[in-house]
Amino acid sequence: MFTGIVEEMGRIRHISLNGRSGQISVRAKKVLEGTKIGDSIAVNGVCLTVTSLQPDGFTADIMAETYRRSNLGQGKPGEYVNLERAMEAGERFGGHIMSGHIDGVGVIQAYRREENAVWVTIETSPEILRLIVEKGSIGIDGISLTVVKVEDTEFQVSVIPHTGEETTLLKKDTGDQVNLENDIIGKYVEKLLGIGSVEESGGSGLTMDFLKEYGI
Repeated sequence: MFTGIVEEMGRIRHISLNGRSGQISVRAKKVLEGTKIGDSIAVNGVCLTVTSLQPDGFTADIMAETYRRSNLGQGKPGEYVNLERAMEAGERFGGHIMSGHIDGVGVIQAYRREENAVWVTIETSPEILRLIVEKGSIGIDGISLTVVKVEDTEFQVSVIPHTGEETTLLKKDTGDQVNLENDIIGKYVEKLLGIGSVEESGGSGLTMDFLKEYGI
């Protein structure tokens, strides 16, 4: 489990892909402290298992599902990535619950400065947008952020100066892809209530009749 509080920005040393799978090597420092082979590190929000350690970095495998769901396959040597070690029991919880299992990608549409903050507009698919709510949480490249606005095809977050300085988000260009992880609680609620299956099941799922039946 991760919190979305980025510990450091690492740098991709190299990516070696054979089709849609392969390895990524990342130069890092802080996240190496106490890390062992087999431990998990979130790289741009993607939970990866450390397969080898170097004095100044680590290597991890990329599987086909990771390639399909995230932007790691488009990474280039020298590119900065957000890094976070898996959370230990008893630590402070500063962000929100994140699994490191990416739901898909979004595309940065615009940046807009408002006093000391920067609003970032991100376009994404309806499948991801339906689980994004205003003032809820979203994982963007492994960063825990609060959603400030949701529209038909995009959503917006507001980034404070500290987050802008300590992560990669404001260093990207418009048109760049970012990894997105929906709030896991929302995903479980959708699954348990069958909210996402209304069209596929011919009208089953959460309905007004269901809400009335249970006194809501």
